[in-house]
Amino acid sequence: MVMETVIVFVVTGLHSPLRRAAIAIVIAPTVAMAGCSSNQTHGSSPATKPSAPCPTAPVSVAVSVDQWGDIVSELGGACANVKTVLASSSVDPHDYEPSPADAASFTGAALVVVNGAGYDSWASKLAASSAPNAHLVSAAAATKTPDGANPHLWYMPSAVTTVADAVTGELSKIDPQAADYFNQRRAQFTTAMTPNVNLIAKIKNAAGGKSYGATETIFDYQAQALNLVNKTPDGYQRATANESDPSPADISTFLKALSAKQIDVLIYNTQTEGSIPEQIRSAAQQAGVPIVNVTETVPPGQTTFEGWQYSQLVALGKALGVPV
Repeated sequence: MVMETVIVFVVTGLHSPLRRAAIAIVIAPTVAMAGCSSNQTHGSSPATKPSAPCPTAPVSVAVSVDQWGDIVSELGGACANVKTVLASSSVDPHDYEPSPADAASFTGAALVVVNGAGYDSWASKLAASSAPNAHLVSAAAATKTPDGANPHLWYMPSAVTTVADAVTGELSKIDPQAADYFNQRRAQFTTAMTPNVNLIAKIKNAAGGKSYGATETIFDYQAQALNLVNKTPDGYQRATANESDPSPADISTFLKALSAKQIDVLIYNTQTEGSIPEQIRSAAQQAGVPIVNVTETVPPGQTTFEGWQYSQLVALGKALGVPV
């Protein structure tokens, strides 16, 4: 018996004055500013494939966005049929309006996994109406993250651990006969994440205290775990978090800090496009400030959540002068 992952691919317009790049098969080499998004779901890596087939019928699971969909797929293995609703990076989860097909994805689900913190409010409402009896795991609730806080919780290492534990716990409650299987998958996920944990510790030890600026706030939790100092102007951070354009004064402050090399590395989201981040990237290039590309969602070419995160950490370590 094998795991089934179903993708519901949706494309809509964004309301932010800055636009998200439409990325489905490849990531376009464009730049941008703005909100949040989702991408396609990937399967489990060889390191996390089950050593035995599922002992029972698979649990039906609905996941709102692909960042958690990847993790849930790894944790569920052959004992979970995972459906990820938002699989397009051109869709902003904040403003998304679910379709009847999305409601169908939730109908009959025994487990629903959402991000929360205002990132995908539609998903919790859809779960309440279409899967009222389903078990629910909210990353925000599990980590006690309120609405209005930075919702990019998959970049918080402790949140990934907390959500993985919660998902495994709920799957085991839903199907106690497969509890040993789910615990095995959870242990395998820990093993798969070990290189990431070790690399985070290495970068923190060697480069903790160095500074960064970011075109968006998506990487901030990871940067905090690395003990990096955020030198992005406050006004710029607030504007990007609210999906609005920063003021000319905030942009100027950011550009001057880069030109003066007051920032050690620029964290650049490649999944958005616009003239403002182009200016910031150009200023970093001209000043010789290293640029590290990150994405909000798991990009094509990466087969697992942990592989995606590890490749970005390697790039960051190199940019900060850490041997990796």
